[in-house]
Amino acid sequence: MPPIPGSGLAKGLAVTLRTMTKRTVTAQYPDVQPELPPRTRGVIGLFEENCTVCMLCARECPDWCIYIDSHKETVPAAAPGGRERSRNVLDRFAIDFALCMYCGICIEVCPFDALFWSPEFEYAETDIHELTHERDKLREWMWTVPEPPALDPGAEEPKEIAAARKTAEKLQAAQEAEQAVATDRATEQDAAQDGEQGGQE
Repeated sequence: MPPIPGSGLAKGLAVTLRTMTKRTVTAQYPDVQPELPPRTRGVIGLFEENCTVCMLCARECPDWCIYIDSHKETVPAAAPGGRERSRNVLDRFAIDFALCMYCGICIEVCPFDALFWSPEFEYAETDIHELTHERDKLREWMWTVPEPPALDPGAEEPKEIAAARKTAEKLQAAQEAEQAVATDRATEQDAAQDGEQGGQE
């Protein structure tokens, strides 16, 4: 059956009329901040205390946009007779966000949880050279990282928490055992003193 002349125009006008009667939804950015999903990839925050300068993030980065400088420092022996140790000290940690493609490989490969996704996205610059952010700025973004989502009710407890709980329970049991032994000794000493006093009488 051939189409009715003007049916396409009628359909288009119907869509227009339906749209005109709906309420418009306008994001009033920047006056109103958008509600971002919890796993938004904005920028990368650095938790400097966890970084051991292992260079895994810089080596695995496909864009080579992570710059790390460090130096070795000698740590004195912890106990007398022990030996000195050397450790890496972080001097520079920078990410060039003009090159970064937000793949998240650096965050995934970091074995010490020093890198995290932050939902911050307002870091545009007029000069491309200013998109290389140093560790001070990366550390500021660290405090905008949201807390990890809660575990499902039926999920297993994380291994780290389970291990810490077992250690705490062992320590508590050892302390209780020591207290019980101390109480028994005190009771025995009291009984012995009472016996000595009775013998003297």
